[in-house]
Amino acid sequence: MQAKKPYILLALTFLFLSSVLKAQETPKRTNIEIKAGKDSLAVRLQDSIRPVAIQDSIPQDTIVADSTKKPSYLADKIRYHAKGYQKMSNKERKIYMYDEAEVYYQDYELKAGVIVIDYTTNEVYAGRIKDSAGNYTQTPYFKQGNNIVEPDSIKFNFDTKRAFIRNSRSEQNVGETMSVFAETVKKENDSVYFLHEGRLTTAPDPENPDYYIRVRKGKFVPRKKIIAGFSNMYIADVPTPIAVPFAYFPLNQEKSASGIILPTPGQTNLRGYSLQNGGYYFAISDYFDLAVLGDYYTNGSYGLRTESSYAKRYKYRGSVRFRYENLVSSQRGFPDYNRSTIYNIQWNHSQDAKANPNSRLSASVNFGSSKYYQESVNQINTGNFLNNTLQSSISYNKTFPGYPMVNLNVTSSISQNTQTQVVNLTLPTLQASMERIFPFAKKDGTKKGILQNINFQYSGRGENRINTIDSLLFKKEMFDDAKLGFQHSIPVSTNFKIFKHFSTSVGFNYNEVWQFKTIHYDDYDQLLDFQPKDTLNGFDRFATYNFSASVGTTIYGTFNFNKENKIQAIRHTMRPSVSYGYTPASDQYYDEYVDENGVQRMYTRFQDVGLFGTPGLTESNSLGFALSNVVEAKVRDKDTTATEPKKITLLNNLNFSTSYNMVADSLKWSPVRMSGGTAIFNNKMNINFGATLDPYAIDNAGNRIDMFNLDNGGSLFRLTQANVNVSYSIDSKTFKQDPKDIDNTESGGREDDLFGTGQDFSDKRNFGRERDEEEEEDSGDIQAYRSELPWNLRLAYSMTYSNNRRQSEITNSSLMFSTNIDLTSRWRVGISSGYDFVGKGFTYTSFRFDRDMESWQMYFQWVPFSTRASWFFTIGIKSSMLSDLKWEKRREPDRSL
Repeated sequence: MQAKKPYILLALTFLFLSSVLKAQETPKRTNIEIKAGKDSLAVRLQDSIRPVAIQDSIPQDTIVADSTKKPSYLADKIRYHAKGYQKMSNKERKIYMYDEAEVYYQDYELKAGVIVIDYTTNEVYAGRIKDSAGNYTQTPYFKQGNNIVEPDSIKFNFDTKRAFIRNSRSEQNVGETMSVFAETVKKENDSVYFLHEGRLTTAPDPENPDYYIRVRKGKFVPRKKIIAGFSNMYIADVPTPIAVPFAYFPLNQEKSASGIILPTPGQTNLRGYSLQNGGYYFAISDYFDLAVLGDYYTNGSYGLRTESSYAKRYKYRGSVRFRYENLVSSQRGFPDYNRSTIYNIQWNHSQDAKANPNSRLSASVNFGSSKYYQESVNQINTGNFLNNTLQSSISYNKTFPGYPMVNLNVTSSISQNTQTQVVNLTLPTLQASMERIFPFAKKDGTKKGILQNINFQYSGRGENRINTIDSLLFKKEMFDDAKLGFQHSIPVSTNFKIFKHFSTSVGFNYNEVWQFKTIHYDDYDQLLDFQPKDTLNGFDRFATYNFSASVGTTIYGTFNFNKENKIQAIRHTMRPSVSYGYTPASDQYYDEYVDENGVQRMYTRFQDVGLFGTPGLTESNSLGFALSNVVEAKVRDKDTTATEPKKITLLNNLNFSTSYNMVADSLKWSPVRMSGGTAIFNNKMNINFGATLDPYAIDNAGNRIDMFNLDNGGSLFRLTQANVNVSYSIDSKTFKQDPKDIDNTESGGREDDLFGTGQDFSDKRNFGRERDEEEEEDSGDIQAYRSELPWNLRLAYSMTYSNNRRQSEITNSSLMFSTNIDLTSRWRVGISSGYDFVGKGFTYTSFRFDRDMESWQMYFQWVPFSTRASWFFTIGIKSSMLSDLKWEKRREPDRSL
């Protein structure tokens, strides 16, 4: 036994030395700590493992850690989990996860069917798995911050932040969704990716897009930009010649970013080839922006436009537009050669009510050349073209709280008649008012009796009014006929009840007018054959007053029927009233002169140069009579569960009014004016009517005479004028919900589409139509065969009858209509037209064809006849990011007509 001990010691020595040699082969600083959790394992590498190249399914492009770099540390724990299984191999120094695997590290999130973590190189690989049918499932999902990539496979290094991605898919939400595909992607760092064979599209179905832009090579900065080399468009996987040698795609997450606005090329017979609506957009700040656009035509025409929008939350918002066009028609030397300049200024400003409750500035300006909407080549605004008047106003309102409260308003307004080119300006109008004061009323409690209800207030108005024509604007001649004046009014009134049922009011009004110009007539100069008339500058005033009183009451009448009938009751409400007014003569302000015929005439020095009328020469002492009627009905509700009948209005109003002047020499009765209105068919049809009934007869010349028409062998009243207006709106959803309101004219005109829709070619936001929620839900192919065709119809009929001088004729009778029909969820057709029964011809007519092609929009508008005969066609991508990818063609109206 003792002879064997040396061998045992030798064997133990050999085992100890071999273990020491093995320990020296392993880095001493390596320390792997594994913590087991409920759902995950945490692996902390306190020092780096020596980098070792690994073999994987990713070929030559696999990221391999650089062994020359200094050892690095992981900045955080790696958390991982898998539904199928988790396996750690100490020999390979890898962690394998299968089926719904997840890895979390700092702001990185990785989900996939299979994930392998190599903690020797600090790399992670993720890929898909096959299901029982052999299909790939659980595509990798890689998220860093807000950026998401969904590739077929990905390999990522935690140290260098580099990655290699195959068949990546990413969506960039920049107000709209831009889908980015690439066969291979190399992630350089947290913000830079390099793409190879990429595709960009905004199609709703990015997996099978109807169009995309192929990018051979590109640099991708998520949520900022894509810079690409040669790129061209594919439609239905077919390449097109639409290509560029290099491209830049902004993907800013900000609301707006500065950039170039590409022009739209075109060609017309009148002006040749053109580039329209090109320029630059300046995103100056979060509060306002600026767009500078221009047009150029080869015949020498050009246009300039600036547009700016501004807003400050809880303060104000608005927009400003200036448009200038220098238009050349035909060629120099031809008889139809013409050069003209037109311009238009638009300004809209609104102030938030919370900004300052005692001060408010608002503006609605649409001002410029009277022929702007008729001649502009960059928009077809039919509503403004057919509208004879353009209105503009800027107002500032200031309230001084306290008692009494005072309100001050300053307004500048412009009214332009586009037909006569007459312009009326008020620069400015000043209005001041003081709240009503009850000097004899108690500070608290209700006011009772005549004395406590006595009240008075003050209102003042000053105007500087200019009447001129379009060609004299901004010239000194426009001020030649300017009129300046002030008016002050102090009404005093009280109200009380008589016999509990009669409401009575009594009032007195004092009115004073200030003028700064007066006139003076001298007798006619027979020698010079001249009527002398002088205009005198200087302050002058006149004052008038009047007295008024009125008594009115309300009478109700109800007619009940059998409750089994559909109509159970009819209620008639009448409001009769009698008023009295007295205005004394102001003959102290009148003088006399002799005219050319030797006739002595009266005149006042305040006439012709004043703004607020003249003092009355004759006394007025008149009685007024008025009667208003409302008719309502109670009908049985179609809902059998309803406990109360339904109340409907049969007649919204039916009003009669007339007056009797007790001091007039003749024709003491004024004509009876009748007006009324109602709504039928569930308030879809509105009917308004009116008539004038004259009690006096007329002579053979058609002049009124002091003889009642009844005494002249006629009826009690003579119908001298009548009018009726009917509007009707209905659509396929009439019995489901109210139709949507339409506003086609941002700068004025009609609010409906009876004149068609306005086209502003410089506003890219106008391209395409919005689809409602139901259309979005039913956008499948099956909708091409649906039986329901959404539609809408708007009708407007107007008729005027005149019989002042026994002409008994209809001076106006026209019917206008507009309809739109959705043939499918993608096709919409529409027409706006009308017929003039007096002129026996069609009114302005336009046809519309609208095709929605998912990512694309096609629109065609055609005016077949009239001086506005024209057509417009456009097709392009709906996305605002790629809105410059479009084709337009149009034929302008013949300006020479």
